[in-house]
Amino acid sequence: MKIITVCGHGLGTSFMVEMNIKNVLEELGVTGIELDHSDLSSVSPGDADVFFLAKDIADGGAHLGEVIVLDNIIDMDELREKVTALMKEKNFI
Repeated sequence: MKIITVCGHGLGTSFMVEMNIKNVLEELGVTGIELDHSDLSSVSPGDADVFFLAKDIADGGAHLGEVIVLDNIIDMDELREKVTALMKEKNFI
């Protein structure tokens, strides 16, 4: 499975969220997940299975397919909750 984190410019914010997801996956003991980050204008629906986006660009990313919207990109509890739910849904845990 591939996850792409998306922000407006594809630099700091999406990379930070990517690294935080990697840490959560390690905490959960989940392996086999490919992670990457991108900006909204460069990403396409077929690029990943799941896309994590901040709330402020969620409307612009609705066309991507399975999108998980983060209300607060620096809230590790929210991220942990949403990543854990996704891993359970996809039978990784």
